[in-house]
Amino acid sequence: EDGAIVGRTEAGSPNSFLCTKQEFGNFELEVETTVDDITNQGIQFRSSVRPVSERDNANWRAGRVWGPQAEVRRNMGPGLITTGVLYGEALGTGWLSSKEKLEDSHDFFISEGWNKIRILAEGPRMRTWVNGHLVEDLTREDVYKTHPRGFIALQVHGIEGERQFTMKWRNIRIRPL
Repeated sequence: EDGAIVGRTEAGSPNSFLCTKQEFGNFELEVETTVDDITNQGIQFRSSVRPVSERDNANWRAGRVWGPQAEVRRNMGPGLITTGVLYGEALGTGWLSSKEKLEDSHDFFISEGWNKIRILAEGPRMRTWVNGHLVEDLTREDVYKTHPRGFIALQVHGIEGERQFTMKWRNIRIRPL
């Protein structure tokens, strides 16, 4: 719609993803995004579809998108998770960003408008910016070991209720490094 990719939730829907066909290792990504008031979305990177493994005690994760994710959500107040922190989607790690970083909310995100997100992935180092402000600068060798490259995906977060939420992305630029 109007040059933007639009994602909408459906009642009871799980997370859904629009994935690139190309895989990326080291890269710079810039995208403009907007999101409804009480939902969130994510930008997956270096991700893949989790395989089934006989050694894996968590086969419930098989077939899911897994990898690092930059969180995108409106600022809900002091001490609450904000845009630009990193999550381990189906990695079994939970948040990749530190507890201190998660509790250090910022006001860089524009609630009623478009926001520019920048992700820079170089080796095990992952950095995120929101509207030109550095939010995260994290090095995780363990994540890089399992996810040195993969697709980039736009996530529509699943919901339980009936209300429909909308998220949009535009001006997406990916530069391999």
